Amino acid sequence: MNLAFITGGALVTLLIFVVIIIAIAFILSFVPIGLWISAVAAGVKVGIFTLVGMRLRRVKPKRVIDPMIKAHKAGIKLTTNQLESHFLAGGNVDRVVDALIAAQRADISLTFERCAAIDLAGRDVLEAVQMSVNPKVIETPFIAGVAVDGIEVKAKARITVRANIERLVGGAGEETIIARVGEGVISTIGSSTKHAEVLENPERISQTVLAKGLDAGTAFEILSIDIADVDIGKNIGADLQTEQAVADKNIAQAKAEERRAMAVAQEQEMKARVQEMRAKVVEAESRVPLAFAKALEDGNISATDYYDLKNVEADTSMRDSINKMTNPTQFNEEE
Repeated sequence: MNLAFITGGALVTLLIFVVIIIAIAFILSFVPIGLWISAVAAGVKVGIFTLVGMRLRRVKPKRVIDPMIKAHKAGIKLTTNQLESHFLAGGNVDRVVDALIAAQRADISLTFERCAAIDLAGRDVLEAVQMSVNPKVIETPFIAGVAVDGIEVKAKARITVRANIERLVGGAGEETIIARVGEGVISTIGSSTKHAEVLENPERISQTVLAKGLDAGTAFEILSIDIADVDIGKNIGADLQTEQAVADKNIAQAKAEERRAMAVAQEQEMKARVQEMRAKVVEAESRVPLAFAKALEDGNISATDYYDLKNVEADTSMRDSINKMTNPTQFNEEE
């Protein structure tokens, strides 16, 4: 009996011990004791219940506590509420803290609120801070412009820019800078009387473009614009003149063809009129026998007169036949 009692008591004790172990393991998995110890060791004051609250709010405590330790070591005062709210808003807490540390080291005035706003706007705030310290060089493709003399000039520019922290939110990006510089380069080349002026003084392009304040409304500050390469392109003026000459020739040919067609039409019209007049002559000649018959019937002419007229016609026809035999070329031309 005693042995059975001892065995039953040991089993209960073992079960209680197992339950305690499971409970401790569950608590340790839910409550980040190790993270809390690291924070306390680093001098960051954070309560254990604050970490539990992060778990309940579905915030990974490590994503907040590690950046906070980093900020504390760098001498930047931040609260868990600031970092947690930025994490819940979808921001990158670690990148924001790195940007604040970099700004502090570079003596750049940057608050957590502005840094968080820049990060939530989709810009890389750490890269922006680094660009403020170390300016970035943007290289444009070849930009073609045409001088007054019609020669195409191609120029490639290198733009040195520095990030403007104040205008990162809502400011235009690199594409706007490149487009504005390209517009200025084209305008400067186009206002040059000769292309040789651009080749002799390429710095004239950069000075003119830089004076226009092209960084207005952008997230950058233009420090310098340098012309890296200048090249000669096509003779646009000559090409345009050639195309114009070809167009004028085509127009002249079209007008000449129109006049020729009108002349052909007029010639055909005249031929039609000749045929019409010939028809009228034939019609008139067909009335002559009737007129003679009428005259004979009425007694206006005699039969002798009629035969005399026929003899005259026969003589005339004979002379025409003789002339055609002696001068055939002349009659062919007349026909």
